[in-house]
Amino acid sequence: MCSKRPSKPVILHLNLRRQFFAAIAAGTKKIEKRAQTPYWKPRLEGRTYDAIRFRNGYAASAPELLVEFSGVRKYGKGATGYYAIRLGRILRIKRWRGCSAANDVAA
Repeated sequence: MCSKRPSKPVILHLNLRRQFFAAIAAGTKKIEKRAQTPYWKPRLEGRTYDAIRFRNGYAASAPELLVEFSGVRKYGKGATGYYAIRLGRILRIKRWRGCSAANDVAA
């Protein structure tokens, strides 16, 4: 009898600027937008992912977030159209030293 191996998770890889990465890490940003372009259409339309890996930069030591993928919605058309990628819970944070309440308090 042949046993099935668990399938490898399907992950969408996205790079972000620091301010947007920080907002997702803080839990205040729940939707990531991408323009409706020929580049994004095959990557987002009709696809499902298990998670999204966000990186803040391209260096090997760049901060990373692994966030649950909750779906994609398409809004508008043409030059103003965009994809709204819905974000679920944060699964893992790597190499991120974001601000916390403890860091904000003066000694």
